[in-house]
Amino acid sequence: MLDLLISTCTQGLIYALISFGVYITYTILDFPDLSVDGSFPLGAAVTAVLLTQYDVNPFLTLPIALGVGALAGLITGLIHVRLHVRNLLAGIITQTALFSINLQIAGSNLTVDRSVDTIFSSGPIMGLLGDSTLMVRKLVVSLILVVVIKLALDVYLKTKSGLLLRAVGDNPSLVTTLAKDMGNMKILGLMLSNALVALAGCIVCQEQRSFSATMGTGQVVYGLASVIIGIALFRRLSFIKGTTAVVFGSILYKICIQVAINAGLPANLLKLVTAVLFLLVLVFSGRKGEEIIHA
Repeated sequence: MLDLLISTCTQGLIYALISFGVYITYTILDFPDLSVDGSFPLGAAVTAVLLTQYDVNPFLTLPIALGVGALAGLITGLIHVRLHVRNLLAGIITQTALFSINLQIAGSNLTVDRSVDTIFSSGPIMGLLGDSTLMVRKLVVSLILVVVIKLALDVYLKTKSGLLLRAVGDNPSLVTTLAKDMGNMKILGLMLSNALVALAGCIVCQEQRSFSATMGTGQVVYGLASVIIGIALFRRLSFIKGTTAVVFGSILYKICIQVAINAGLPANLLKLVTAVLFLLVLVFSGRKGEEIIHA
């Protein structure tokens, strides 16, 4: 039972990175970005190839995944801002294109051999946590990464650039009044969001030692549900930051899914249960449709 709880919490922490990305686009930018379902497997595909074919240091794959994810966000942003395509359609176009790109990079499936080091089994980690089990190492490393990224995101959102980013969704006219290009701020936000999502894909690839072309399906739903759960639970506690609420929301959502699996849910119904859980979260939180963005 303890092993299952540790594993579920680890998954919740890793997938919280997706929730961070969705938090930026949906809650801050007011941008329904569906390219998340493409940038997540993009990070995993690049990581799997780097580890299996180029013997790249596993920690070096983290900034590389951030870079390719940011590039995916840049493409979505340029399609929307420069080509004047509606935000929803811009995300769909990028997501569709990334599916083929991911297949070109790593094929439909790619397994990382057990002999290949990951961030959970590399020399420095083994030196620090060598006596602990792999499961504990995964939990500790994931926790450290999420805390570092959460703190960095909190700091950024307090900077001038971060405040302008928040203004894009809340008060676009203010950004224009300050002689700043709102389109550029949207592009920056999309790059940051997709970079975090691709990083999640990178870590999931190393945690599961595999890549699948379909692993991104439904990730935007997961991110949205986590954001809404977190905000609904902690909206009355002003001292809880949005990023912190998102992390707890991600873990709780993973726990709900795990409970359904333990209850005997067939694997082929997992996405159905995920969708139903998302619907229940929307209904019971009192947040529907447009209200998600302003939570």
